[in-house]
Amino acid sequence: MSLPSSVAYKCRSENPIDDESSVPLRSETENVNSNDNTGNRHPVAGFFHIFFRCAAIAAYLFCGWFSNSFIANFITIILLLAFDFWTVKNVTGRLLVGLRWWNYVDNDGKSHWIYESRKNPEEKPIYPSESRLFWLALIVFPVVWVVFFIVALITFKFKWLLIVIVALSLNFANLIGYVKCKKGAHTKLTRMAGDFLTKQIINRATKGTSTQVLENI
Repeated sequence: MSLPSSVAYKCRSENPIDDESSVPLRSETENVNSNDNTGNRHPVAGFFHIFFRCAAIAAYLFCGWFSNSFIANFITIILLLAFDFWTVKNVTGRLLVGLRWWNYVDNDGKSHWIYESRKNPEEKPIYPSESRLFWLALIVFPVVWVVFFIVALITFKFKWLLIVIVALSLNFANLIGYVKCKKGAHTKLTRMAGDFLTKQIINRATKGTSTQVLENI
């Protein structure tokens, strides 16, 4: 399986941060006015970031009002959860916070986790309102499903417990993936800042030495 060219954090599952390559996300090629760093740049992405999650919870709570068939309700909720998982993993994370993660299995059967982050965030800024929306939804909705899990377990509704387990798996997969993306992005920024300071110190020391040599001459 060929790898995409837009990998900013490429790593194996046993060491998710060390093996990196500085390649930008494909979204960096989009034209963005870097001076406009307020408001919502991606309202449609923000809407669907919330919509599928709310729809899945609404279907879980109220599907019994419209159908007595557990199979039909099960399929509807699972489809909404799948749409949400794909949208958050591949679209809204890239647009709203400049992060993306994915996984592939090589020919030897080894699992590889790929974490991507925006290479030049100052050229394509992250809007604070969109970032808050993204992380708030990413954290709050898994908590809601945990509550549903406890309720289903206490009330012995084991067939609904299966739906809740699927929802928790998909929601926590995205949450953990993006937390690792964010951690990798901070690690790279810290290293870049350290390299910049080191270069500045070396340049100043070299410049001072050159000045003294010229004065002595």
